[in-house]
Amino acid sequence: GFFDKIVDITNCYLQPEPSNEIRNSLRKYALDHKLTFYDQRSHEGFLRNVIVRNTLDGQLMVIMVVGYDDQAELKGLMDFILQIVPDVTSLYYVINTKKNDTINDLETVLYKGEPFIVENMEGLKFRIGPKSFFQTNSLQAYALYKVAREFAGLTGKETVYDLYTGTGTIANFVASGASKVVGIEYVKEAVDDAVINSSLNSISNTVFFSGDMAKVLNESFVAQNGIPDVVITDPPRAGMHPDVVAQILKMAPKRIVYVSCNPATQGRDIEMLLEKYRLLKVQPVDMFPHTTHVENVALLEIINC
Repeated sequence: GFFDKIVDITNCYLQPEPSNEIRNSLRKYALDHKLTFYDQRSHEGFLRNVIVRNTLDGQLMVIMVVGYDDQAELKGLMDFILQIVPDVTSLYYVINTKKNDTINDLETVLYKGEPFIVENMEGLKFRIGPKSFFQTNSLQAYALYKVAREFAGLTGKETVYDLYTGTGTIANFVASGASKVVGIEYVKEAVDDAVINSSLNSISNTVFFSGDMAKVLNESFVAQNGIPDVVITDPPRAGMHPDVVAQILKMAPKRIVYVSCNPATQGRDIEMLLEKYRLLKVQPVDMFPHTTHVENVALLEIINC
């Protein structure tokens, strides 16, 4: 495919309702009101994208992203969304005048409702804000986290490092089986959510840090927080920075659980880790049905163990 090519569909079977209704209604509204669509080549246009987030129990967050500040058009658009989904849990808008689509460095403005939605998983509550990372398929996310927990093989005595922790979902999910869980994440808002998620679930053995992984995870950090017995890592598609891999090799945890959305970069990183580790298990999880994409969980064990 091409980044500037769009397939005009009326029904996406991978998305739960009311996602299709929201998309189709907004498209009709835009055409009826002659709103301009953002052009990724000329970088002009008002409507950029809409983000729809659902929870398993029906909570709904909608984030409308526009290309420039036009309060009159924006108010009409947001009020129209409220007509489509009057019971929306959380409705935001973002004004993005940049060339890229990320909203992590932009202000998210709450137009109506709660500032977050809450996903429930195995009795645990996870707060999700507009900038929070959370798996798009909650049912399969639960399956994924169970595999990660099983591979970690925790007995209650271990110090666990959860790298690229996001909103602390895996960290909080495995906390009951560990002595201590240390989470690191680049996005500060996600770390704030991780701390709140621990508090929501009365979990007291987690601690979270924000910052660039390659800079945060150093010998001083390890000296302060303890050498991990188990490292769980769930990096973005680009995989881990070589400095992060090198630091893991220095820490030499007994086990590494590597969760990846990109088996190619996962394989690259594992090849470097094989200097001290052996690969024991691999378990793919089909997070994105009817596509070629999977999440892949790998278990590595230190050779001198």
